[in-house]
Amino acid sequence: MTVRLVDRPESFGALLTEIAGAPLVALDTEAASFHRYHDRIYLIQLSTPTLTAVIDPLGVGDLAPIGALLADPAVEKVFHDADYDLRLFDKEFGFHAKCLFDTRIAAQFLNEPGIGLAALLEKYFEVTADKRFQRADWSVRPLSPAMLDYAAGDTINLCELRSLLLQQLEQAGRLSWVLEEFDRLEGTRWTAAAADPTADFLRIKGARVLDRRGLAVLGELHRWRSVTAATLDRAEFRVMGNDVLIALAERPVTTAEELAAVRGVGREMLERRGPEIVGAIAHGLAVPDAELPRIPRAARRAADPGYELRLEALKKTRNALAQQLQLAPGVLCPNGTLEAIAQAEPETLDELGQIAEVRRWQLDVVGTELLATVHATSSNIPKEA
Repeated sequence: MTVRLVDRPESFGALLTEIAGAPLVALDTEAASFHRYHDRIYLIQLSTPTLTAVIDPLGVGDLAPIGALLADPAVEKVFHDADYDLRLFDKEFGFHAKCLFDTRIAAQFLNEPGIGLAALLEKYFEVTADKRFQRADWSVRPLSPAMLDYAAGDTINLCELRSLLLQQLEQAGRLSWVLEEFDRLEGTRWTAAAADPTADFLRIKGARVLDRRGLAVLGELHRWRSVTAATLDRAEFRVMGNDVLIALAERPVTTAEELAAVRGVGREMLERRGPEIVGAIAHGLAVPDAELPRIPRAARRAADPGYELRLEALKKTRNALAQQLQLAPGVLCPNGTLEAIAQAEPETLDELGQIAEVRRWQLDVVGTELLATVHATSSNIPKEA
């Protein structure tokens, strides 16, 4: 199948006309988060059973038709691991999707030994992915023919893969399970990072060994790096690596000459950003003692022996059921769901079904066993516990 590059409004319009009425469309996106600070979509790969195109959002103009396609409940959209793609579509364009099929989720419910796209393509189509472009910079233009072929490889077989997995799910009696998971995918939205992004520096590896003055210097350097990375639209580690930040926080420098001797600070960085770096360090050294940051202690949850006993019992039951069903335990019932059940301590199946984390298919398949485990464990807990 020939891969076409769609990078002009007129070729985009022609593609939309050609795929109009197609009941099945496979989609993927390429960002450049390994190279860029700002997450955005630089390519959209699109395949139907009869064509494959690589769409350049930088050249085609208004992408509203893609949003309409995603939202059309009459067209099934096939992704592999749709979560990040859907979050990017929401963040950048406000696009939301209906009628989804995620081949990664399907593979999980079939207990495939490899659920990555490369593993599935090799198993079902004897296609070996070219790893050269796994961390390619998709923001560069023009894109080489080899890069376009690599990008197209993410969707060119996806419609057929969906059909193969769908047939197996029907045979295994698990189609309704994954359809519920696909329905939940429709609510995927971009979520902001940490509520307090200024505290991100406290999570850098090595921060915990710093004294409070060192943490202040690290915080100022981290803030400088974030602002610089955003201005340059360059990944933060490409501005300055975490190891250099930690080294400067451990042994702050006060002059450009001292900065030049620090491993990892290149000549270009020194010439262009040296005064800014030294200035950031100076700000950290000037923070008043009373305002110095500290590593926060994790909040301690009140001891609840009953909860802990229920959770451990639920995990044992879940693991045994997963083995019987030949599913990964985390696919059958993630630990977060078990924690919610242990906390709620439901008394009936109806109460179990009211827990937000519990799926309908889980209620049907393992609900009785999980509820019995809660009952049995709770009845054995002394009242004073």
